[in-house]
Amino acid sequence: MKTTTEKQFDAVKFMRQQRERLSGKLAKMTKAEIVAYFRKRKLEMKTKPSS
Repeated sequence: MKTTTEKQFDAVKFMRQQRERLSGKLAKMTKAEIVAYFRKRKLEMKTKPSS
């Protein structure tokens, strides 16, 4: 099925780009560095997950 509307934002493409970026970063880290990275990111995040 083809759509005729132009997407302004492609969520799947964005998600794949972010996953690639993060995988590249994490591939160079040890397990301890990865844990420290995510702990630091958790504290830096401004947006709260909604439920």
